[in-house]
Amino acid sequence: MADKTNTEERISPYTDEELKYFREIIEKKLKESEDELNTLQKSLRESMENASDESAYSFHMADAGTDAQEREKTYVLLNRTRKFIKYLNDAMKRIENKTYGVCKVTGKKIAKGRLE
Repeated sequence: MADKTNTEERISPYTDEELKYFREIIEKKLKESEDELNTLQKSLRESMENASDESAYSFHMADAGTDAQEREKTYVLLNRTRKFIKYLNDAMKRIENKTYGVCKVTGKKIAKGRLE
């Protein structure tokens, strides 16, 4: 009886054609996420530059607080997008290793609908 207890030996339950389909989906999401990351980085840079400018608006404490809150929100979104990109890259590695579509905990096949 060939029992596969080592998680590295798991093989994807999906065909190469299906894995190619998943790769295309992930590549599209990766491109969109990288574009969003670049936009957020640009926004954060501009916000930091504007915070150091001395304008009429920067003298009011409420405006300064709002600006700080917006920067914090942008920073949180930036970190969330970075984490999502890491997950997408990890998924790409699993496709390369042909372990994509297998639950890491149970070793069971993940439904195609959840992977799309």
